[in-house]
Parts: sequence; structure tokens; C-alpha cells
Amino acid sequence: MDALDVNGGWVFTPRIHSDRRGSFLEWFRNAEFLADLGHKLDVAQANCSLSLRGVIRGIHFSDVPPGQAKYITCVSGAILDVVIDLRVGSPGYGRWAAVPLNDETRLAVFAAEGLGHAFITLSDQATVLYMCSTPYAPAREHCVHPLDPDIGITWPLDVTPILSDKDAAAPSLEQARSAGLLPDYGACLAHVARLRGA
Repeated sequence: MDALDVNGGWVFTPRIHSDRRGSFLEWFRNAEFLADLGHKLDVAQANCSLSLRGVIRGIHFSDVPPGQAKYITCVSGAILDVVIDLRVGSPGYGRWAAVPLNDETRLAVFAAEGLGHAFITLSDQATVLYMCSTPYAPAREHCVHPLDPDIGITWPLDVTPILSDKDAAAPSLEQARSAGLLPDYGACLAHVARLRGA
């Protein structure tokens, strides 16, 4: 895996084996996590979303601990996947990195606990799979507005954003910070240390 410009964000480029029948690839290998991150990804839940062109899902994150790490790939269509550092006290606080995910390159993105995650659909529709380290828990789930100018994500200009009511009503990054909703960088580092020691 290759590190993104957001600490805790990684991109995985699989080897695609193609022949006259089609193609085959391994889109997830725990050995990669152990080698690059120092711990395995314990998968507690796997999600599948189908989104139409212009749909933005996110910016979503979870309380740490336990947080919710995500491993994301696009199996049909194309998206722009974005990882955002929401950890208060992090040297990269507010920084984001975007990775195009699609059904040709078959790239996958890992977002560690404490990072925010969002994506926008670039094709007419896209199917996205993501594995999560903890199950969905509404009381621990939060969001930040994906169009917050202070974060300044460069969403594609040729796509009209479509947000859920929840994401459209989400607070800005500063409002979420003032409300004490954002993860603490020290708590995130301690959580990763526990994972590596397990």
C-alpha cells in the first residue's frame, strides 16, 4: 500500500490478472495491512452502496475509541474518494487527499480511525464496497459538511452535488470542533498503538 498525503490514509493498487475470460484480482489482503500498518484490519461489517451521478456521501466519521476504519473500492462505475484528517491536534488537521476509484484500475483506499471519509459519483451510477472495522453505531457516528469552504475539497465542477438531508444539515468543520464532536489525535494514536500491540 502507498501512503496518501493524509496520515492514516493509504491507497492499494492491486495486480490485475487478465486473459480472454476477463480478469481476476485480490482487492484485500490482511498481510498488506500487517506489513504497512503494523496491524491487521478486523472486519466487523461490509457495506455496499449504489449511488447516482453527483451523489456525495460524507464526510462521515466515528468517535475514537473505537472509531471505524474503512477500506473502500468501487466495483462498478467511477467515484472520487476523499479522506480528510479530522483529528484535533494532528499536524495534518483539515488536510484531505482524493483518489479516483473505478472499475478499471480497481484501486482501494484505507481510511484509519479518526479520519473523515466522503466520495462523489462521477459515472451515471457507481457501486462502492467498503469494509468497516466496527459495526454501524448511530450514537457514535457524526458528519461534517462536504462542501465546507474551510476544508476546500475540490469536487469536480462538471457534477452537480446531491446530498442526503443529513449531510446537507451537517455542521462545518469549525462547528463540529467547537461542539467537541471531532476525534482527538492523541486518542487516535493510542488506539493504533493498542491495535499494534494486540
